[in-house]
Amino acid sequence: MFKDGEIEGVVIKKLKSYTDDRGWLMELFREDESGDFEPAMSYISVTHPAAARGPHEHKDQADYFCFLGKFTLYLWDNRKKSPTYNNKQVIENADRLAVIVPPGVVHGYKNIGEEDAMVINFPDRLYAGRDRKEKVDEIRYENDSETPFKIE
Repeated sequence: MFKDGEIEGVVIKKLKSYTDDRGWLMELFREDESGDFEPAMSYISVTHPAAARGPHEHKDQADYFCFLGKFTLYLWDNRKKSPTYNNKQVIENADRLAVIVPPGVVHGYKNIGEEDAMVINFPDRLYAGRDRKEKVDEIRYENDSETPFKIE
Protein backbone atom coordinates (compact mmCIF):
# COMPACT_ATOMS: atom_id res chain seq x y z
CA MET A 1 0.00 0.00 0.00
CA PHE A 2 2.76 2.46 0.93
CA LYS A 3 5.91 3.13 -1.02
CA ASP A 4 9.18 4.22 0.52
CA GLY A 5 10.15 7.80 -0.23
CA GLU A 6 10.46 11.34 1.00
CA ILE A 7 7.32 13.28 1.86
CA GLU A 8 6.57 16.73 0.48
CA GLY A 9 6.54 19.42 3.17
CA VAL A 10 8.51 17.41 5.74
CA VAL A 11 11.62 19.37 6.71
CA ILE A 12 14.53 17.61 8.44
CA LYS A 13 17.36 19.55 10.05
CA LYS A 14 20.32 18.27 12.07
CA LEU A 15 20.56 19.97 15.47
CA LYS A 16 24.07 21.19 16.23
CA SER A 17 25.63 21.20 19.70
CA TYR A 18 28.03 23.89 20.83
CA THR A 19 30.29 22.35 23.46
CA ASP A 20 32.75 23.85 25.91
CA ASP A 21 34.16 22.89 29.30
CA ARG A 22 30.81 23.66 31.01
CA GLY A 23 28.73 21.34 28.86
CA TRP A 24 26.79 22.01 25.67
CA LEU A 25 24.13 24.27 24.19
CA MET A 26 21.80 23.46 21.31
CA GLU A 27 19.57 25.85 19.37
CA LEU A 28 16.24 24.11 18.83
CA PHE A 29 14.27 26.72 16.89
CA ARG A 30 15.21 29.80 14.88
CA GLU A 31 12.60 31.67 12.87
CA ASP A 32 15.23 32.58 10.27
CA GLU A 33 15.83 28.86 9.60
CA SER A 34 12.27 27.55 9.76
CA GLY A 35 10.53 29.08 6.76
CA ASP A 36 7.08 30.38 7.61
CA PHE A 37 6.58 27.99 10.55
CA GLU A 38 5.23 29.84 13.61
CA PRO A 39 4.96 27.87 16.86
CA ALA A 40 2.02 28.50 19.18
CA MET A 41 3.28 26.58 22.22
CA SER A 42 5.94 24.15 23.35
CA TYR A 43 6.05 20.97 25.39
CA ILE A 44 8.52 18.25 26.30
CA SER A 45 7.88 14.54 26.66
CA VAL A 46 9.96 11.61 27.85
CA THR A 47 9.55 8.23 26.18
CA HIS A 48 10.76 5.07 27.93
CA PRO A 49 12.86 2.43 26.13
CA ALA A 50 10.85 0.31 23.66
CA ALA A 51 7.81 2.60 24.05
CA ALA A 52 6.12 4.24 21.07
CA ARG A 53 3.98 7.36 20.66
CA GLY A 54 1.47 7.45 17.84
CA PRO A 55 0.76 6.96 15.08
CA HIS A 56 -1.65 9.83 14.73
CA GLU A 57 -2.24 12.83 12.47
CA HIS A 58 -3.58 16.34 12.65
CA LYS A 59 -6.04 17.95 10.25
CA ASP A 60 -4.74 21.51 10.73
CA GLN A 61 -1.74 21.38 13.07
CA ALA A 62 1.89 21.16 12.00
CA ASP A 63 4.51 19.92 14.46
CA TYR A 64 8.15 20.94 14.91
CA PHE A 65 9.72 18.01 16.75
CA CYS A 66 13.21 18.03 18.28
CA PHE A 67 14.46 14.53 19.09
CA LEU A 68 17.04 13.99 21.83
CA GLY A 69 17.70 10.29 22.15
CA LYS A 70 17.56 7.11 20.11
CA PHE A 71 14.31 7.24 18.17
CA THR A 72 13.00 5.78 14.96
CA LEU A 73 10.53 8.20 13.35
CA TYR A 74 7.75 6.94 11.06
CA LEU A 75 5.92 9.22 8.61
CA TRP A 76 3.10 8.41 6.17
CA ASP A 77 1.70 10.93 3.68
CA ASN A 78 -2.08 10.67 4.08
CA ARG A 79 -2.91 13.81 2.04
CA LYS A 80 -4.82 12.69 -1.05
CA LYS A 81 -3.83 15.78 -3.06
CA SER A 82 -0.13 15.53 -2.22
CA PRO A 83 2.32 14.46 -4.94
CA THR A 84 3.85 12.11 -2.34
CA TYR A 85 0.50 10.62 -1.21
CA ASN A 86 0.99 7.10 0.20
CA ASN A 87 4.72 7.57 0.66
CA LYS A 88 6.20 6.18 3.86
CA GLN A 89 9.39 7.68 5.25
CA VAL A 90 11.27 6.01 8.10
CA ILE A 91 14.12 7.86 9.80
CA GLU A 92 16.10 5.17 11.60
CA ASN A 93 18.16 7.54 13.77
CA ALA A 94 16.26 10.70 14.63
CA ASP A 95 18.60 11.65 17.51
CA ARG A 96 19.34 15.38 17.46
CA LEU A 97 17.09 16.09 14.51
CA ALA A 98 14.45 18.78 14.16
CA VAL A 99 11.58 17.64 11.94
CA ILE A 100 8.64 19.70 10.71
CA VAL A 101 5.61 17.46 10.07
CA PRO A 102 2.82 19.16 8.10
CA PRO A 103 -0.91 18.56 8.67
CA GLY A 104 -2.18 15.32 7.13
CA VAL A 105 1.10 13.45 7.57
CA VAL A 106 0.62 10.56 9.97
CA HIS A 107 3.50 10.32 12.41
CA GLY A 108 4.76 8.23 15.27
CA TYR A 109 8.05 7.38 16.88
CA LYS A 110 9.63 4.69 19.01
CA ASN A 111 12.46 4.86 21.53
CA ILE A 112 14.91 2.22 20.28
CA GLY A 113 17.52 2.98 22.94
CA GLU A 114 18.14 1.61 26.41
CA GLU A 115 17.52 4.93 28.21
CA ASP A 116 14.66 7.39 28.45
CA ALA A 117 14.69 9.82 25.53
CA MET A 118 13.13 13.28 25.07
CA VAL A 119 11.10 15.01 22.42
CA ILE A 120 10.45 18.74 22.47
CA ASN A 121 7.62 19.89 20.23
CA PHE A 122 6.70 23.38 19.06
CA PRO A 123 3.29 22.86 17.38
CA ASP A 124 1.73 25.71 15.44
CA ARG A 125 -1.63 25.28 17.21
CA LEU A 126 -2.58 25.35 20.89
CA TYR A 127 -3.48 21.94 22.30
CA ALA A 128 -7.29 21.95 22.67
CA GLY A 129 -7.37 25.59 21.55
CA ARG A 130 -7.36 28.77 23.60
CA ASP A 131 -8.06 28.03 27.27
CA ARG A 132 -8.20 24.30 26.34
CA LYS A 133 -11.86 24.64 25.32
CA GLU A 134 -11.80 23.27 21.77
CA LYS A 135 -11.79 19.80 20.28
CA VAL A 136 -8.27 18.36 20.04
CA ASP A 137 -7.02 18.24 16.43
CA GLU A 138 -5.91 14.62 16.45
CA ILE A 139 -6.82 11.44 14.59
CA ARG A 140 -5.41 8.55 16.61
CA TYR A 141 -4.45 5.20 15.08
CA GLU A 142 -2.43 3.54 17.83
CA ASN A 143 -5.35 1.53 19.24
CA ASP A 144 -6.80 0.57 15.84
CA SER A 145 -5.77 -3.02 15.07
CA GLU A 146 -6.83 -2.55 11.42
CA THR A 147 -4.75 0.58 10.78
CA PRO A 148 -2.24 0.46 7.93
CA PHE A 149 0.00 2.79 9.95
CA LYS A 150 2.24 0.47 11.97
CA ILE A 151 5.21 1.30 14.18
CA GLU A 152 7.55 -1.67 14.09
